[in-house]
Formats: sequence, C-alpha cells, structure tokens
Amino acid sequence: MRTIFLFLFISMAALDAKASHVNSISNQIHQLRPKTGSSGHPVPQLNCLSWRLAVETNNIKDWKLVPLQCEGYVGHYMLGKQYREDCYNVVATAIQYAKTLKIAKDGKDVWIFDIDETTLSNLPYYARSDVAFGAIKFNATKFDEWTREGKAPAVPGALYLYKALLSMGIKPVFITGTKEEFRQIRIANLKKVGYNSWIKLVLKGVNDTGSSVMYKSAKRAELVKDGYRIVGNIGDQWSDLLGDYVGQRTFKLPDPMYYIA
Repeated sequence: MRTIFLFLFISMAALDAKASHVNSISNQIHQLRPKTGSSGHPVPQLNCLSWRLAVETNNIKDWKLVPLQCEGYVGHYMLGKQYREDCYNVVATAIQYAKTLKIAKDGKDVWIFDIDETTLSNLPYYARSDVAFGAIKFNATKFDEWTREGKAPAVPGALYLYKALLSMGIKPVFITGTKEEFRQIRIANLKKVGYNSWIKLVLKGVNDTGSSVMYKSAKRAELVKDGYRIVGNIGDQWSDLLGDYVGQRTFKLPDPMYYIA
C-alpha cells in the first residue's frame, strides 16, 4: 500500500508541475500582525495549527474570517508543500476507493466535483495583499473580477483524480456556487487547465436560493431522479458534502481560507 501511495504522489506531483507557478507568489505572504490588548501587552498567540485542524474537522462552524493572527500561517500553508501533500493524500485515497467500485456500462455512475478550491484554485487571488488569505471581509465585486479573468490554475492533484475517474468509466459532474453568468468563462477556464469533458456543469441561477447545503442537495437530487448513481463526491467545503444525496462516499479537500454554510 505504501508503494502504491508513493507512486501516486510522485505521479500527481509531476502532473501538477505546470501549476507550480502559484508558488512564485509566496513572497507576497504577510507576516503575522502583532496585536496588543488595552494594557499594551501582546495578546497570547492563537495556535493556528490547532485552529486549522478544528476548521477541517468541522468542529469550528459558521466562522466568518481567518483569525488575523493566523493570516500568515494560512498563507504559508496554502502556498507551501504541506497543502499540496494534503491534497495529494485525499486524491490518492479517493482513487483507491474508486478502484473498488463495480462500474456499470450505462454511463450513469457519476462523481460530483465542486469547482472553487476543489478543481480550480483561487490562490493567486487570495495571495493578493488586499485579500489576505481570508483574514479580510470577502469582497464579492473583486472576486467576480478575478473569476472573469479565467486564469485559475488546477487544484493540486485534482486533475489527476479527474483523469483517473474518466479512465475507470466514472463520469464527472460539476456542481458549483459560481453564478450562471460566468458559465462560458468557467468552461473556458476548466478546459484551459485540462478538464475537457463532463456530464453536467451546474452553476447557480438567480432562482437558486437558500444555503449552499440546500442548493447542492437539490441539484444532486435532480441527478438521482434522472437515473444517475453518485458513487463519489469531493469538495473543499463541508456544505459540498452534507445534506441529501451526497453519494456513496465523500472526500474533503483542505481549505482554511473561508467557510460556506
């Protein structure tokens, strides 16, 4: 088993070499900003590693911003080796699971993919000095401007998983909170980095209201109603993986930059 995983890690690292330019912006990471209390003494530092673990395990919920003390930590994590290795580990586990499935020949076995921070990475946007890796309030206007650029690279390992599933006969379905108005931009961006085919690409329309859990549950329910079998589901948010019709097995990619309910 160790040999299999090592081979997967090496293979995925080679596939993602083209996306390594994301690390070139690491020099934009800010240092931790010192905070002082009313007495003028430094506030005890939050253990950011413990905070990230609590976030990833969904023990901390409904949080709005990355703690200011953890801005630098989150930035270094997301642009560093550990984030990439964490993604590779999730992907390797997902592929091992997929290999155990008995795939039918009717084309109805599907795997749900989220887009933001699951298949396409917004790290070049979050590394900008005025965004600060989730430590500053989300600006929808600026994020939409970034989306319109259509320059998001692939998330580490995600393209490898996508291609592996296709080779097994499992069809991809993208369900994203991206607004419908960005459909053509998102299609071009996905294809540019190597995602070339899918059964459905579901974007959020003006009539899709309610929480992300409600929205994605409803879209998955439509798939099941149409006769599709959801054999796997991968996302960076817990809201991608909770609710109804989540699939036979779910996989959570790391993302300590923001929380979507």
